[in-house]
Amino acid sequence: MPCLTAGMLRAIFLLLACQLAGEAIHRLTGLALPGSVIGMVLLVGWLALVPLERPGLVAVAGWLTAHLAVMFVPAAVGLIDEGAALSAYGIGLVAATIVSTVLTLVVTALVFRWALARFVTEDSA
Repeated sequence: MPCLTAGMLRAIFLLLACQLAGEAIHRLTGLALPGSVIGMVLLVGWLALVPLERPGLVAVAGWLTAHLAVMFVPAAVGLIDEGAALSAYGIGLVAATIVSTVLTLVVTALVFRWALARFVTEDSA
C-alpha cells in the first residue's frame, strides 16, 4: 500500500465530504436523484473550481479502482444470507439482469451510432 500523503488524505476527505453532502441534500430536499449522484455532481463542480485537487484524487481513485473487488465482498456475503429469496426469485432476478444488460448495451450502441452520425462530419474524421 502506498504511503498516505497529505494530498491523498485531502482527496479521501473530499470524496467522503462530497458523498455526505450529496446524501444530505438528497434527504433534505427529497430530490429524485440518489445522494451519490448529487455528490458526484458536487465533486465535478469542485474539481472545475479547484483543479489543484486532481493529482491527489487521481492517486486515491487509482488505488480504490485497483482494490474494487474487495468492496464487493460484503454484497456477496449478503447474498448468501438471502438463500430463501434467491431460491424463490432467482430465475426472475437473473432474467431481469440479462434483459436489462442487453437493453442497456443496445441503447448505448444506438445512441453512439446516432451521435457519430450527428456530430462527426467527414472533415473531422
